[in-house]
Amino acid sequence: MKKDLISIKDLSTKEIKDLFKLTAKLKKNKFSKVLAGKTIALIFQKPSNRTRVSFEVGMYQLGGNSIYLSPSEINLGVRESIKDVAKTLSRYIDGVVLRTFEHRNVVEMGRYSDKPVINGLSDFSHPCQGLADVFTVLENLKKAKSITLVYAGDGNNVCNSLLYACSKLGININVATPKGYEPDEGVVEESRAFAKLNKSEVKLFNDPFLAAKEADVIYTDVWASMGQEEETEKRKIIFKDFQINTNLMRLAKKDCLVMHCLPAHRGEEITDEVIDSKNSVVFDQAENRMHVQKAILIKLLGEKR
Repeated sequence: MKKDLISIKDLSTKEIKDLFKLTAKLKKNKFSKVLAGKTIALIFQKPSNRTRVSFEVGMYQLGGNSIYLSPSEINLGVRESIKDVAKTLSRYIDGVVLRTFEHRNVVEMGRYSDKPVINGLSDFSHPCQGLADVFTVLENLKKAKSITLVYAGDGNNVCNSLLYACSKLGININVATPKGYEPDEGVVEESRAFAKLNKSEVKLFNDPFLAAKEADVIYTDVWASMGQEEETEKRKIIFKDFQINTNLMRLAKKDCLVMHCLPAHRGEEITDEVIDSKNSVVFDQAENRMHVQKAILIKLLGEKR
């Protein structure tokens, strides 16, 4: 792996598969001292439940430590430049997890940090989530070949990461969004190139019912992400036909997996009946965030580079 994990785009298919092999081992044997004496800094400009807890607990299980730095403590880019924060923390810690609004902040942190930087979420990419999601799919369906994952909702950071992850592993992905809310054009173009190499397809739809036919996995996310709160009411109207409900699920395969990266707005993008159904692997996804992130930490912090 590279020094940093900024985007799944930067990983090869082999590197992703190697990460998943290590993840499976770590899930069976949670505790180890492989990162004893190592410390990561968790710099969060956005609030978090899963990202913070999974990294802190994961680092503890690997024998290491974590330091949480809230928005008020650093005020990144305002109180102190990203460059200076990166250079200073490099003298103290062994890695940085940055959860931020703007993707350029993660890129800049990686540029100036001497230690590995992991993207804990940006407006463009959520690589830890995307990797955990695809690990969960393969854990349940075993083989990537002939799997079709349908993402219905906003073409956001999670969607971008799923496009990269699926296309690199040969999983077909259908993305259904309202017009004007499609994923990044560059990501789609690059993902189609990766998919071609791995004998899979990337398709875009503006009708979720067309996208969902014979799906193996149906995935959604909130319609308005953090930082888009002022658009919430507008988006409820635009996205109303993209709700994951029993009508949509009837078009998918009977054993179709239901996925959501959480937090979920129940009754909006997904109904209680679906998210709580026997097909739901939503909380498996949440658990697997920790296991995948542990594998990432070991690859970046534990192995000699």
